[in-house]
Amino acid sequence: MRQIVLDTETTGLEPGEGHRIIEIGCVEVVDRRLTRNNFHQYLQPDRQIDQGAAEVHGITNEFLQDKPRFADIADDFIRYVKGAELIIHNAPFDVGFLDYELARCGGNAARIADLCAVTDTLVMARSLHPGQRNTLDALCKRYGVDNSQRDLHGALLDAEILGDVYLAMTGGQVSLSLASRGEAGRTPDLGGIRRLPADRPRLRVVRAADQELGAHQARLRAIEQASGGVCIWLQTGGEG
Repeated sequence: MRQIVLDTETTGLEPGEGHRIIEIGCVEVVDRRLTRNNFHQYLQPDRQIDQGAAEVHGITNEFLQDKPRFADIADDFIRYVKGAELIIHNAPFDVGFLDYELARCGGNAARIADLCAVTDTLVMARSLHPGQRNTLDALCKRYGVDNSQRDLHGALLDAEILGDVYLAMTGGQVSLSLASRGEAGRTPDLGGIRRLPADRPRLRVVRAADQELGAHQARLRAIEQASGGVCIWLQTGGEG
């Protein structure tokens, strides 16, 4: 599975008002592992950055003067994301800007929906944590993800942080860290296969008491209510 965790920074809030993307940051994850095949680009927007936006990300027009325009990197971006699942926090915002930039390119430029599947981690978070704050910073605190370097928003840094949050939200590995040097692609040596003797004692089976089963089912029902009806154990019939 190839996933791209994506974030953008922009000149303002509304592409319908002519605002543009000024930074794209993408982190590639394959089988829940960081590949380091990232995509990161600052862009010349051909317009002024709103003061409010500049206070969020700290990017200036002067810094962007010698950067390429979106049309210059559009083909590279499309090749990079095509066929992947995009992981985005508040996806309508970023997808709206990307679609606007692709439309400005004209020609055969496609919409994001034609290129990729999109997963919105904000929608996921609201389902998992109804009634709670689900900003990226709030999720970092909830899942123990280090965001201490996030003094200002930055597309690549935010994509890296969101990757950690997404993995924590979806269970399993909770960090995008790579394996130790020299270990990539190697199967650890477990000392071979040990077969148990045929005459070994039978394992003791300890079954839950009725009171324990009742408490377990009550807990599942509480999880189902708190998660908005998406308790996986109940969906798969695993109440026992």
